[in-house]
Amino acid sequence: MSDSDERTHLVGLGAFIRSQRRLAQLSQRELAKLTKLSDPYVSQLERGLHEPSVRVLRSLGNALNIPAETLLSYVGLNSSDDTEVDTAGAIRQDPKLSDAQKAAMLEIYKGFTDPDA
Repeated sequence: MSDSDERTHLVGLGAFIRSQRRLAQLSQRELAKLTKLSDPYVSQLERGLHEPSVRVLRSLGNALNIPAETLLSYVGLNSSDDTEVDTAGAIRQDPKLSDAQKAAMLEIYKGFTDPDA
């Protein structure tokens, strides 16, 4: 992967993390606390300035309720074409939807699929 491709992946990952954090209605500080990362590091991840380890991606995935595989795909570590994307993941990744639209669709989807909702 070229430096340009890697930078593009990191910027995309950062934007995705920021979007998901906002969807979860968390501040950077709250996300940092949930993931046991520092506030500045979370900020740098969201700006695409660091390549996170798999451990960090798993921690972010757990805190944001996102499969780690989704985050791995943003940094090019899970580029398999046969990777199954779940419905909630597809909604989260759709660049045509605003954060408010994603949140609304996720609530509707949860209402249809979660018997305890």
